[in-house]
Amino acid sequence: MRRLAARGAAGDAGEVAAPAAGGSDSAQARSPSPWRLIDLGAIWNTGVFLPAAAWNGASSGVERRRLNEAKKLSSVQKVQLKRLKVTRPRGLGNREWGRVPRMARQPAPPWVHAAFLLCLLSLGGAIEIPMDPSIQNELTQPPTITKQSVKDHIVDPRDNILIECEAKGNPAPSFHWTRNSRFFNIAKDPRVSMRRRSGTLVIDFRSGGRPEEYEGEYQCFARNKFGTALSNRIRLQVSKSPLWPKENLDPVVVQEGAPLTLQCNPPPGLPSPVIFWMSSSMEPIAQDKRVSQGHNGDLYFSNVMLQDMQTDYSCNARFHFTHTIQQKNPFTLKVLTNHPYNDSSLRNHPDMYSARGVAERTPSFMYPQGTASSQMVLRGMDLLLECIASGVPTPDIAWYKKGGDLPSDKAKFENFNKALRITNVSEEDSGEYFCLASNKMGSIRHTISVRVKAAPYWLDEPKNLILAPGEDGRLVCRANGNPKPTVQWMVNGEPLQSAPPNPNREVAGDTIIFRDTQISSRAVYQCNTSNEHGYLLANAFVSVLDVPPRMLSPRNQLIRVILYNRTRLDCPFFGSPIPTLRWFKNGQGSNLDGGNYHVYENGSLEIKMIRKEDQGIYTCVATNILGKAENQVRLEVKDPTRIYRMPEDQVAKRGTTVQLECRVKHDPSLKLTVSWLKDDEPLYIGNRMKKEDDSLTIFGVAERDQGSYTCVASTELDQDLAKAYLTVLADQATPTNRLAALPKGRPDRPRDLELTDLAERSVRLTWIPGDDNNSPITDYVVQFEEDQFQPGVWHDHSKYPGSVNSAVLRLSPYVNYQFRVIAINEVGSSHPSLPSERYRTSGAPPESNPGDVKGEGTRKNNMEITWTPMNATSAFGPNLRYIVKWRRRETREAWNNVTVWGSRYVVGQTPVYVPYEIRVQAENDFGKGPEPESVIGYSGEDYPRAAPTEVKVRVVNSTAINLQWNRVYPDTVQGQLREYRAYYWRESSLLKNLWVSQKRQQASFPGDRLRGVVSRLFPYSNYKLEMVVVNGRGDGPRSETKEFTTPEGVPSAPRRFRVRQPNLETINLEWDHPEHPNGIMLGYTLKYVAFNGTKVGKQIVENFSPNQTKFVVQRTDPVSRYRFTLSARTQVGSGEAVTEESPAPPNEATPTAAPPTLPPTTVGATGAVSSTDATAIAATTEATTVPIVPTVAPTTIATTTVATTTTTTAATTTTTTESPPTTTSGTKIHESAYTNNQADIATQGWFIGLMCAIALLVLILLIVCFIKRSRGGKYPVREKKDVPLGPEDPKEEDGSFDYSDEDNKPLQGSQTSLDGTIKQQESDDSLVDYGEGGEGQFNEDGSFIGQYTVKKDKDETEGNESSEATSPVNAIYSLA
Repeated sequence: MRRLAARGAAGDAGEVAAPAAGGSDSAQARSPSPWRLIDLGAIWNTGVFLPAAAWNGASSGVERRRLNEAKKLSSVQKVQLKRLKVTRPRGLGNREWGRVPRMARQPAPPWVHAAFLLCLLSLGGAIEIPMDPSIQNELTQPPTITKQSVKDHIVDPRDNILIECEAKGNPAPSFHWTRNSRFFNIAKDPRVSMRRRSGTLVIDFRSGGRPEEYEGEYQCFARNKFGTALSNRIRLQVSKSPLWPKENLDPVVVQEGAPLTLQCNPPPGLPSPVIFWMSSSMEPIAQDKRVSQGHNGDLYFSNVMLQDMQTDYSCNARFHFTHTIQQKNPFTLKVLTNHPYNDSSLRNHPDMYSARGVAERTPSFMYPQGTASSQMVLRGMDLLLECIASGVPTPDIAWYKKGGDLPSDKAKFENFNKALRITNVSEEDSGEYFCLASNKMGSIRHTISVRVKAAPYWLDEPKNLILAPGEDGRLVCRANGNPKPTVQWMVNGEPLQSAPPNPNREVAGDTIIFRDTQISSRAVYQCNTSNEHGYLLANAFVSVLDVPPRMLSPRNQLIRVILYNRTRLDCPFFGSPIPTLRWFKNGQGSNLDGGNYHVYENGSLEIKMIRKEDQGIYTCVATNILGKAENQVRLEVKDPTRIYRMPEDQVAKRGTTVQLECRVKHDPSLKLTVSWLKDDEPLYIGNRMKKEDDSLTIFGVAERDQGSYTCVASTELDQDLAKAYLTVLADQATPTNRLAALPKGRPDRPRDLELTDLAERSVRLTWIPGDDNNSPITDYVVQFEEDQFQPGVWHDHSKYPGSVNSAVLRLSPYVNYQFRVIAINEVGSSHPSLPSERYRTSGAPPESNPGDVKGEGTRKNNMEITWTPMNATSAFGPNLRYIVKWRRRETREAWNNVTVWGSRYVVGQTPVYVPYEIRVQAENDFGKGPEPESVIGYSGEDYPRAAPTEVKVRVVNSTAINLQWNRVYPDTVQGQLREYRAYYWRESSLLKNLWVSQKRQQASFPGDRLRGVVSRLFPYSNYKLEMVVVNGRGDGPRSETKEFTTPEGVPSAPRRFRVRQPNLETINLEWDHPEHPNGIMLGYTLKYVAFNGTKVGKQIVENFSPNQTKFVVQRTDPVSRYRFTLSARTQVGSGEAVTEESPAPPNEATPTAAPPTLPPTTVGATGAVSSTDATAIAATTEATTVPIVPTVAPTTIATTTVATTTTTTAATTTTTTESPPTTTSGTKIHESAYTNNQADIATQGWFIGLMCAIALLVLILLIVCFIKRSRGGKYPVREKKDVPLGPEDPKEEDGSFDYSDEDNKPLQGSQTSLDGTIKQQESDDSLVDYGEGGEGQFNEDGSFIGQYTVKKDKDETEGNESSEATSPVNAIYSLA
């Protein structure tokens, strides 16, 4: 048995659950008021109230005052000031860094005044407005710019111009614009409009106009009665793609082995075009270290070879916005050589140049020229250094930095080592770089001096300042750059120097200090910092609020926690001035702080270890000068859930019954649920298992039942787990010795545990083994328990062989250990021993840091930093906490840090999806852990801002299309590009009156792809499609809707195909139209075949009109069954088929073996096949000996090969029959597959009578035949045809004739089925049998037409036979 260390998710912070209606919850029944149960974890997820775990100083009631006199401080005074300062995080419910109360009202020494002013200048912050909508709507607020276009705004001249500017404020702001620093009157220009409730400008060119007329510098102003906010100065430029100047280029003549530069000189575009080289036949120019394109677009040949003249060279410029490619006239090379033959075998020759007679020479630089050059780059940009050299053989390029190594994390080589790119350049990347070009003839070096300048970047960006009346605060605008930027302050868009004087405001360089602020001090301040490389503009408003305390959490919360766990009671509040908060229990007057209680600055009360006496009602009271507010939280303490009788490891024989016990003790007020896992997966309780409240019983144990079984006992607040292993044995053989015959059992528990050799990091544990119960002990497992982090939970410490009973245990610092031992043999595990005495090790700084550090955004403006907390054996000391550090990866700014007691921290007010460097370091009261590694995290994502463009749809087939689109710009994704997604729906079907579902479907294309396939579409339908970009936040805007049509396809299977057999003579078939026609229906195809056991007859095919849904099959064979296959068809082909079989007849017999064959008697017979319209028959007979029923003498029956085609015009039905060779044993009317299974009819009376009638009829016909022959008369075989048979008649080509009636009327003796198909009657008394339009017609000289029908293709038709009834006419012909 092994108990697992598992406690509920609510074990640390408690659970907050809703009570049942009607007061069924026992906790609710005891409450004096309608308590509300909320989720305590939801408060943490708001991102507003974070635990101020880093602050371990004085209580929230301690006043901290900042004074306004600055003096130089002595070292002793600095130490005293440091003791006075209290580090605490920003958040609601505490006094923030930027909060500067009024000057102290009590006298203080001058150095104290200076110290507090220094503290003022080093700290900053303000009141934060909670996200509660009711508070947001009530509070007034100056304008804040929330969205604006980029500073350099390049637009497509084919589209309307959009200049974005959006702002928020209360009341809502109004907007106006300046253009080139002058007021821009929108009302005077009919093309210009402003979006409603926004400042975004829209310039419409649908009615004409030139976009170039609107180029210039724009700035947006958002204003309400509390101030004016400004956007950046947006420089609007129209994209340009000028044409290439026309020129005639003469062939370039060059000696083989000489260097060559083909200049591109592309026309200047906005933005600059992308350059690439191709031949005039649009084949890319292959590039290598000999031939490559430079960064300026020129094509460089380090040395020209003869094969270079096999193509021409054209420079191409691709312009981004217009999506056009312009091509320069191609260069033609003429290479002069001493070796005129371009032998391809020399290309890979180790000495190719000397083999071709090219002189070798030392390297020289083609770009840049000379031995030294300089280059300037801006901080944060990419530095590209390039060296291209000529020489024979082609030189190799290597890069170095003078006085140091290349930055390995940022440097990469491009263009066959001819270019060095350093990304995200910083000041330390300045210096001298040199490239070395070398070949076997020598080397040359070029030095590039790199200077790094910087546009302004923020060190301390001004933030909005919200103060209470009479409080002090400050705005700081600190930036850096190279050269050093200048700072200019403005208020409401006007220079601060020209603004009305304000005695409460003082400007000190990059800082504005406010003292004794009043309601009239509200305004929006702008800080503009600039140098020659750029500028930064930031808005920050100063708002003065006068708000009494308000509670933000629901009132009368009920929180339930497990005994001995840590919990935190939250009391979020808001007010201005920031209120002070105090906690009381059960109405007592003493404030709760210290000991087992800890009050954080944000109002949270932490109880470090819950005890029974901590249960009660807790009241939090927030107070400021305007009033007070209070809220209550009722805390209920519940007993933990414990498995006190755990399942034990068992060994069972196959087929026996096993019972696993799991008895649980829990708090009676909580609902207990006991479940079981097998091999860590949920256990399916089948018929062989029985689950009760305290056990699991398995009946008839099988091999598949072997494995680990885990009992999980859980309540709403916590859970406990215990595991046991079941081993299933096969039937054991007879024991071979006396010991094996003894019953085996699990070992007894070890006893008398003793701790000796006590050391700082180790201890020796000794125990006395228990009885092994006839099975040797194989292992001992030592477990430990500590009483700080998880009291009562046992963990595996180490494992030792069964031959030892003493071991030295390695221990971790600051753990109060208690040990126990478990013995294991082949039967199972013993009960754990009694625990040893406790032993506490001394503390030490942590030796490791938490793992699994992640930084992910949960909102678009935050980043949640999480990690896996360290356990008791890695804490190494009391008060384990975590120092969380973060900074922007690109800016390399100073590290931000905060100390956290939990396992998460939320960084607020972050830009959208930017990388951060994150470090989490463990710390306890003995010191800090090792310096952690940096982890890259990302702030929150926002919805994508752009949709895929140039979406193209190409129909592949009736169910699939190909999609192609242009990728969006990376900066518009605003997150990690997860996929491109296509939304499509079926708008309508091309078939009239067919209802279709317009439910939207989607197809995903993960990654940065430009094409994809959408399949599983419905054929013959109209579709619409839109595409979006998807990141981690969700979908972006939709693209332009595309419409497409799918062609016809094959239909789906006919629905509800039913086969009924009302009697033995007929089979009725019915079906419904296909659910999805997928095109214009042409009809149905029915294939059916008779079968009996494993024998299968010939297949018959019927084609029906699209409106026909019924068909009747006539049958005379009462034994065989039929298999029907039905499919629908369109012009594309037949669709999915559905197959059904006819019911088994009641008299179906089992096939029997034929008797032995006796000496045969040969009798000639010819099978005849009747058709309803036009027939084409080729029949050949041969003598074949077959066995027949015993009551008839053995007879050799002639077999007949028959191919029948039946066409009925009236019913538009075609029947094709292909018959394999079959053996018949009698006369049959309809094709039947087998007759050897039928009853013997030779003794039936009706059969004898029928044979007599046929014999009489044959005799009469013979007489008539001889009379006609003796007269020599002619039989008019063409008198029924109005049109003579021409040589082109197809019937003549295959040796057959058409004797059908002109009106296609059915003959006598035939019947019409439900669909109008003419079918043969069972009677033999048919005009066909007497020569009227069928086989066996008389020819002109009195003989039978059968002579014509067999004179061609005779060999092709031999070997087949017909199962039709034998015609008397054919019988006469065979006798003749």
